[in-house]
Amino acid sequence: MEMGTDKKLIFVSPKLSGFTKTDLDILNKEFLVKTNIYNWENKIYVPLFLIHQFIFLLLNIKSTDKIVIEFAGYWSLLPCAIGRLFDVPTVIISHGTDCAYLPSIKYGGFGKKYLKTFIKKSYTYTNLICPVSESLIKVENLYNGNNSEKHQGILSFIPQLKTPFKIIHNGLNIDFWSIKNTKKQLNSFLAVFSQKQFLLKGGDLIIETAKRFPEYMFTIVGTEKPNSENIPINVKFLGHISKEKLKVEYQKSEFYFQLSIFEGFGLSLCEAMLNECIPIGSSVNMIPEIIGESGGILQNRDADKLESLIKKLTLLNQDEKNELAIKARESITSRFKLSDRENKLLKTVRKL
Repeated sequence: MEMGTDKKLIFVSPKLSGFTKTDLDILNKEFLVKTNIYNWENKIYVPLFLIHQFIFLLLNIKSTDKIVIEFAGYWSLLPCAIGRLFDVPTVIISHGTDCAYLPSIKYGGFGKKYLKTFIKKSYTYTNLICPVSESLIKVENLYNGNNSEKHQGILSFIPQLKTPFKIIHNGLNIDFWSIKNTKKQLNSFLAVFSQKQFLLKGGDLIIETAKRFPEYMFTIVGTEKPNSENIPINVKFLGHISKEKLKVEYQKSEFYFQLSIFEGFGLSLCEAMLNECIPIGSSVNMIPEIIGESGGILQNRDADKLESLIKKLTLLNQDEKNELAIKARESITSRFKLSDRENKLLKTVRKL
């Protein structure tokens, strides 16, 4: 926090995950921040949390200059409404699930009966929406082959929305993800996602692919091994691990999968690319833009096409692989520095 600052800010979030904590740390550099964070995932307590939040806002709103909200949801409506009532500007930082609805995998806030109303009202009442990628405003995804789900993004669900947008990409700590002289394990593949993201991030497609390449090694971080007899022996599940251990996994993996059906940004993809993993991603949202010419893009969610893409990439000679790996890192270092997000976020909040 800068010396002498008297600007006060309320920070609202449904939880303090890695990227929301990053934003909180940034805001603490310039503002006196009061946090309003409950475990909103436990739906039984939502009415109680709303009462608590209402009291918190009434007690603090007159001494507050700005309100910053991570994600739109149950937690964002009262801050936006009360902020408007007391002429305190608010901004919602959108990350993905608050911009989508994919009924085939039961993903996205716009598909939930009551939650979608809170999200729509929040986006209507707030002064500014800051998505982490342009695709969260409006995008057409054809990867999953489901025409009823191809139109995603906030404006696909609220076409008459008048609230302005400002895109602020996520940023990464380039120094932390510095590459070491770790030897890559030949034909090794890595993916990072939680258990509830298994279908969203293409976990089933990875399992099918591992069966087709029994001589290759596949590692999934963030998920425990499913209770299934259909998991091939060349798939390793590491569960949740520390950032330091994850860095080791990135640095010894030759390829990285980001086979998402929908993806707000792709922080894990960027981390892997910083560690010179050759990326293999789906043709959704911002993934092709992030990967560029440093890896492979799967145009359709099809195991045969993924098999062909993997064969093409693994048959490259070592010099060609090295060139892609270096391109992958440079792609991130040149565009998505944490300092860039810090500067843009602080400048945006100042101007609210």
